[in-house]
Amino acid sequence: MSQDARTPIVVVPHTHWDREWYLPFQRFRLRLVALLDEVIDRMEADPRQHFTLDGQMAAVDDYLEVRPERRERVAALVRAGRLAVGPWQILHDEFLCSGENIVRNLELGLRRAEELGAAMRVGYLPDQFGHCAQTPQILRLAGIEHACVWRGVPSSVRTHAFAWESPDGTAIRTEYMPEGGYGNAASMFEEAGRAGAGLLPGRVADFTARMRAWRPEGGALLAMYGSDHTAPARDLADQIDGLGDGARLDTLAGYMAAQPTATDGLPRLRGELRSHARANILPGVISARAHLKQAMSRAERRVERYAEPLDALWWNGSAAGFLDMAWRRLIEVSCHDSVTGCGSDETAEQVAARMAEAEQLGRAVCDLVTAGVAATLPHDAHLVFNPTPARRTGLVILDVAAAADVVLQDGDGRTFPAQTLEVAPTTISDAVHPASELPLVLNRVFGRSLFGQDIRDWSVSAADRTLTFFVTRQAETPFDIADVREALRDAAGEWRVVTIADPRRSVAALVEAPPLGIVAVRPAPAPADAAGAPAVERPAAPARAEADDVLDNGLLRVQIGADGTFSMSTPGGTFVAGLGRVMEGGDLGDTYNHAPPRRDRLIDIPESIRVRQVLAGPLVAALDVVRTYRWPAKGDPVNDARSETEERVVVTTRVELRAGEPFVRLRVSFDNRCEDHRVRLHLPLPHPASSSFAEGQFAIVERGLTAEGGCGEVPLPTFPASGFVAAGGLAVLLEHVTEYEVTGDGRELAVTLLRSVGYLSRHHNANRDQPAGPELPTPGAQCRGERAVELAIMPYEAGRPGPGVLAAAEAYRHDLLTAAGYGASGDPLPPARTGIEVSGEGVVMTSLRRRDGGDAEHAEHAELEMRLVAEHPEPATATVSGRSHPLRPWEIATVRVSRP
Repeated sequence: MSQDARTPIVVVPHTHWDREWYLPFQRFRLRLVALLDEVIDRMEADPRQHFTLDGQMAAVDDYLEVRPERRERVAALVRAGRLAVGPWQILHDEFLCSGENIVRNLELGLRRAEELGAAMRVGYLPDQFGHCAQTPQILRLAGIEHACVWRGVPSSVRTHAFAWESPDGTAIRTEYMPEGGYGNAASMFEEAGRAGAGLLPGRVADFTARMRAWRPEGGALLAMYGSDHTAPARDLADQIDGLGDGARLDTLAGYMAAQPTATDGLPRLRGELRSHARANILPGVISARAHLKQAMSRAERRVERYAEPLDALWWNGSAAGFLDMAWRRLIEVSCHDSVTGCGSDETAEQVAARMAEAEQLGRAVCDLVTAGVAATLPHDAHLVFNPTPARRTGLVILDVAAAADVVLQDGDGRTFPAQTLEVAPTTISDAVHPASELPLVLNRVFGRSLFGQDIRDWSVSAADRTLTFFVTRQAETPFDIADVREALRDAAGEWRVVTIADPRRSVAALVEAPPLGIVAVRPAPAPADAAGAPAVERPAAPARAEADDVLDNGLLRVQIGADGTFSMSTPGGTFVAGLGRVMEGGDLGDTYNHAPPRRDRLIDIPESIRVRQVLAGPLVAALDVVRTYRWPAKGDPVNDARSETEERVVVTTRVELRAGEPFVRLRVSFDNRCEDHRVRLHLPLPHPASSSFAEGQFAIVERGLTAEGGCGEVPLPTFPASGFVAAGGLAVLLEHVTEYEVTGDGRELAVTLLRSVGYLSRHHNANRDQPAGPELPTPGAQCRGERAVELAIMPYEAGRPGPGVLAAAEAYRHDLLTAAGYGASGDPLPPARTGIEVSGEGVVMTSLRRRDGGDAEHAEHAELEMRLVAEHPEPATATVSGRSHPLRPWEIATVRVSRP
């Protein structure tokens, strides 16, 4: 059969490989090994065969870990251009990981693919649930000139190719896969061989007619022949030969190499792709299993903003191996069926474990580096590291040896105010024992350690038969337990054994730290007041609790209302009331799509309310608002309603102001005893909003109040935000990717705290007309048990949020890091040391790392790489340790810097 020469078909055999999804990783890997065994054997036996391995090197690595003897066979097919691998390490979710994670994913995938012979130079993004705004720039910075997408493309695109632009103007030619996405030819060749030879011509004609409408200018039609976890038909090459000149086999790399790279004359789209018009984008994954999003964010921050900069600036050894392992796990869990939480419960458990490992590896590097520096500090001192590339004053919480209120002092003679949070008991143990048990009591001492502290002294009083141990965090005086045993050799009767610890207290202190630098601080007695008692040193504008319902720090005033919500006002006249209303409603959807029951009950009025003061100031002032609700116990799918049975749920909202901070911190916690529901925090806006602004993945994206529909999925205007979301003069600073919606005609912001669902996918979901996966029960996705979400609220001038909101989000997400000194006592404190300073309006640092391969021998002279982003709509100049770097609006720049 001959096809129209003007529209030949290029058939790209492939598989879409979900590394883990409704089955956990290892069970899917068993299928992967069997599939690739078969594909490789066929390709070696038949040179006509081509195969594209889903754009992700993870499938190759997972295969070769089981079949290492086949590495050269795989590499030979890659070098021959018949097996396309890369460019990604894994097919990530673009909204549920950091921008830096995306860059490292691409970097690792390209490197691993090149090691096998060649990387597919196509930004293949076949199944992501929408695409983030900066993807074109990320791809172009990696030398990739083509993208290939399916989901999220709006209805305005009516051709097979368009120019996709990042906010900075970088454009990339993007191939759209209409009419079925990566499986638009999935059934073309099935059962069309010898037994069904008559089927193929009709299928080819139908495919050609449908696709010609997308490519009216002529040229090759892209036929993506493959689906989830499937191999091509055994007789595929013979079937293609039977089509004559009208079709040929190739890889996606081969097809794209024949396409132009220029974007002139193509329809242009700028920014993110999150339309529901042509394919489901399954937005419920943003809020499914929220604890995974929290764990992901913690791990990313620990590695990106603490471990790598510490290793780069303050360590002369090599932590490269630990950091590589951390990044490998972070990249793995960014997979679009992993961090999303839309897999089985087994999968979610394994994803959580790998996230925890990544964070633990990051912590291990932090421990390694800070311990090296802390060893040079006296044991009554603490090291403070600033992860921000600008000088800042931040709150640290330290355990210090002190019998009364203290201040902190550094090696440069500066004094910092401190507030006592808790005083530790000094009597650790006080018990009476028969003399016969004293040997057993002394067995509690390990070396010189007793109850986790060092014995610094001891005494025996024969007169009142008392043995007293005096313990401290770190002792330098000689001690030998044999001396104690000798002193008690003739003991008789009953003896009192007492363990007394040196006075210690937990204090909060405001410490000024240099950019990416370190400073050492130690406690000193607070100055005395007129009566001679220690006086707590106060900041210029203290935070204070007034009575039981008001907090004030001079920048914000917060008052708790009778209904448990609170108002917030500023000296400039901004006032907003009703903040913090908790709204609970039903959800009969699944991990992919929220779907309220038709007979829903929305509950936002508590049964009871009480407010208690937690901290009075002057550095930290906090109140707890405790509200008790009656929530339906579960959903009722049969009646499309919620159960009549209810659970009593206590929701505690910690409201906190700190001295000098222009935002109020919130921590909302409760024991989730209910199922099939959604809990949101509602925040009225100071001004009506016609759009929202969400930070994430190297950009601040403006979004309208509605979403485009058209494909059978109800286009709920719920969106993701990473660093913050802002609308109508109110910014919500976030510690993890969070789902939000602007409601009430632009007058209120709703932030999702929890979404509890019981199925991976429901066959009948009111907000989606097709299943998104198997109808698999996921009781773990109900997220029962203790849950807590932390965020902060900040007023700003209405419109686009400026550098002030960016700076606040940076400070909120990146606390100062501390480590206790353990060197000799009495040594003077060293002066503060500056790392690398970055300035520039709207300029954000996203990473700092060594680029010497972790060479410990030359660490002091290591070359460093810093990633900067101009998250600003106007041109900016980034000044890095005195050197200027002009940046376009929204430009991502990688600069080399020297270690100070």
